[in-house]
Amino acid sequence: MSRTIDYGNLMHRAMRSLIQQVLQGIADTGLPGDHHFFITFDTMHPDVEIADWLSDRYPEEMTVVIQHWFDNLTVTDEGFAITLNFGDSPEPLYIPYDAIRTFVDPSVEFGLRFETQDTDGDDPEPEGAPMIEDVEADSDRTTRDAEIVRLDSFRK
Repeated sequence: MSRTIDYGNLMHRAMRSLIQQVLQGIADTGLPGDHHFFITFDTMHPDVEIADWLSDRYPEEMTVVIQHWFDNLTVTDEGFAITLNFGDSPEPLYIPYDAIRTFVDPSVEFGLRFETQDTDGDDPEPEGAPMIEDVEADSDRTTRDAEIVRLDSFRK
């Protein structure tokens, strides 16, 4: 038995449960108002199911947008399946919650980030600690080999 509480894992499970609840609501009743989502996920996760041409184009991570057109949204305890349109070509996807790196709803400036942090012993946060950040504050950060999209450009 562990002598510590694994807050990082507990928070990850709670945040993934929140995503599951939100997506189930969308599957049941559709997107309300201006809500829409940017979901970035690890395309190399063993349970991700995407077309070969998508995994070739996005060999590490991919961001999908759930907004105007989507079909066949099915939500389970492990992940969700959805059909999205890529250049007038509908493609089915399966994304397990464990593969999600970020979940953002810019219409209400809400975002979740799942990160594994490298620790050198001086950082009090455990490896794998989740990050909950303000979308506006996050827009000025840079990341390795990632395309940065400023959320301000999507605001009215």
